[in-house]
Amino acid sequence: MAQIEQSGGGGKKKKGAQKKMSIHVDFTPMVDMNMLLITFFMLCTTMIKSQTLNISLPSNEKVEQAEQNKAKESEAITLILATERDKDGNVKTDGDGRPMNTIYFYEGKPLIPEGYKDGPVMNSNLRVEHFVGNEGGMTKGIRKILHDKNEQVLEKIETQKTRWRNKEISEEEYQKLAKEIRNDSTVSRPVVIIKATPEASWESVITALDEMQINQISRYQIDNINHLDSMMILGYLESGGKK
Repeated sequence: MAQIEQSGGGGKKKKGAQKKMSIHVDFTPMVDMNMLLITFFMLCTTMIKSQTLNISLPSNEKVEQAEQNKAKESEAITLILATERDKDGNVKTDGDGRPMNTIYFYEGKPLIPEGYKDGPVMNSNLRVEHFVGNEGGMTKGIRKILHDKNEQVLEKIETQKTRWRNKEISEEEYQKLAKEIRNDSTVSRPVVIIKATPEASWESVITALDEMQINQISRYQIDNINHLDSMMILGYLESGGKK
């Protein structure tokens, strides 16, 4: 409690002089209250589990050379990222303010015309898509291409996700089963190679990695673009293709 003490002063005082008063505040009750509040919050607070992003990392499985060649034919898909820029090197955006990223891609090995030596590659198996995502509940753009390539894995994971939503299994069990499915060599799974042209933005590379996560793809890698990739893009553009 606060106490006000009036100093008496033993000597003679001048007429009209103010009386001096000292104020003493006892903080002991406030300290006791703080300790009680801290104890109350410690006992009543619910500890929240840290919210973290689960990332599907590339698998470490070893693939024999013969299996690599087979994978390139039936499961491999190569993404070549490009970004449109203005004369000053700034990224162009569309009417919605989104960066104008283009994805050139081909499945299996590049299709090269017989007798090709050098120069633009015409009539290759190169195709073009964009980062569209989902529209109206339907997968679009490169997401649909990757979804269809990894359809078996996604169906199996969705089955386990339904069990988790129905509380038949715990979240830890679901994550363990999903990881096993992603790395199951008996299931048809794509091998995705991500390449970037010199003008590609970092955002396009990160978005491509996001698509690996969204489509539960465990086998992917980032590689350097080569001369043949550049000639395929040049041939696609010269043959009338549009970004």
